[in-house]
Amino acid sequence: MVYEKNAFSMPFLSGYKILKIPIVDSAGNPAWPELFPLEKIEQMRETVGPRHFSAQMMLDFIAPERARLDPGGLHLYSEEFEASTAKIGENLISGSVLYWDPSTGRSKRDNSACVLLYRDDKNRRIFIHDILYLTVPDSEQFPLSRQCDMVIDFMNVRHLSKITIETNGIGGGLPEIMRDCAVRRGSNIYVNRVSNNRAKSERILAAIEPVLSTGRLYAHTRVQQTPLISEMIGWSPVAYSGHDDGLDAVAGAIAQTPIPVRPLGHSFQTFTANTNFKL
Repeated sequence: MVYEKNAFSMPFLSGYKILKIPIVDSAGNPAWPELFPLEKIEQMRETVGPRHFSAQMMLDFIAPERARLDPGGLHLYSEEFEASTAKIGENLISGSVLYWDPSTGRSKRDNSACVLLYRDDKNRRIFIHDILYLTVPDSEQFPLSRQCDMVIDFMNVRHLSKITIETNGIGGGLPEIMRDCAVRRGSNIYVNRVSNNRAKSERILAAIEPVLSTGRLYAHTRVQQTPLISEMIGWSPVAYSGHDDGLDAVAGAIAQTPIPVRPLGHSFQTFTANTNFKL
């Protein structure tokens, strides 16, 4: 035993009992109603998701290996973003993120994925509005430059000027290539760099699972025509050998601070000053 080389006559915690007080008892009553009333507890459950709530608040650990990303939990919608009202359907959008997790884009390699998210922070909803999987021919001499042109086309159609690029690995020099392509095409863009050192499976699980499992993750119907849904079906946080680059891009976008979105359709009110006065 580990204690044999120490001076203890018995294991350090021998005889101790474990006291567990879950935040809600078996009858549904809060353990500390003055600090955590049921309404606040439900808000926490909706924020962190059932797995984290079970482990942290109910003291019933659920291993990450059991986690899955069920695409059936997505709320699908077909409405477009209306810049004049800053709405998707009846949802008032408060922020947006355009995030690119790059790769070479060649066949039989990791996918290069660029995702556009909108957020409704009042209702804590996230909308996967567009996801672009970038592919180039294996014979392409400048695959990153070609992808930059594709992303700029994507941004121009959607009237976007800011993008976050993951600069791990092959993305290290991509912001400069992106700026060069934008200058060549006369486009004004702002590039934000981000580097991720956390394991990919941990990033995906931490970002996507809470919003998906609590019904706060939405996706446009066109997302169904992309590889993202199949990535969700086959994904596991352990021993996963399939593609998950779209999921990684979505996770990266969720983790970013969104760019504030405001309605553009308000008419400006004019005022006329009364200058008919004497000094």
